[in-house]
Amino acid sequence: MNFCSNCGAETSRRVPEGDNRPRDLCEDCGTIHYQNPKIIAGCVVLQDHKVLLCKRAIEPRYGLWTLPAGFMENGETVAQAALRETWEEARATPKLDQLYVVTSIPTISQVYMLYLAFLTDGQYGTGPESLETQLFHIDEIPWDQLAFHTVRDTLLQLSEDLQTGQFRLHCIDRDETPVSARI
Repeated sequence: MNFCSNCGAETSRRVPEGDNRPRDLCEDCGTIHYQNPKIIAGCVVLQDHKVLLCKRAIEPRYGLWTLPAGFMENGETVAQAALRETWEEARATPKLDQLYVVTSIPTISQVYMLYLAFLTDGQYGTGPESLETQLFHIDEIPWDQLAFHTVRDTLLQLSEDLQTGQFRLHCIDRDETPVSARI
């Protein structure tokens, strides 16, 4: 950050007094500009033991399958963001059940929060960020065409939980190498 979003003056990067991390500080007004992780909210939508996946129509990972999820907006609860993203990507309005998976990826400063949800009306479609949407049985999931490790991790947990019939909260810590560094 070069300029303060509060007053427009130049900022410098240093550890503020009483803190332990470098921050962008405004030399004029004294504002400390914190950078915090992004929250990705979405749903693991089930119907008749099938999971709803979306084929991405946007980068990154265009053309690969994912769960309906995206960045949380200011002024939303996590649940509202999860439902909004599910509507935007899959034109579905599922009934939320419980927070199902929380994945922390500190290397890219993201936290995924996915709810278990159920289609009650059987309705879904293709939103503007999806090429296609489809319900998959666990044994039909295109595992080699999944967009992100977080999707794979979540679907593996779902597979285990469907076998036992017990859905519990899963907390995953992942040290993710960004896609651009893997290519």
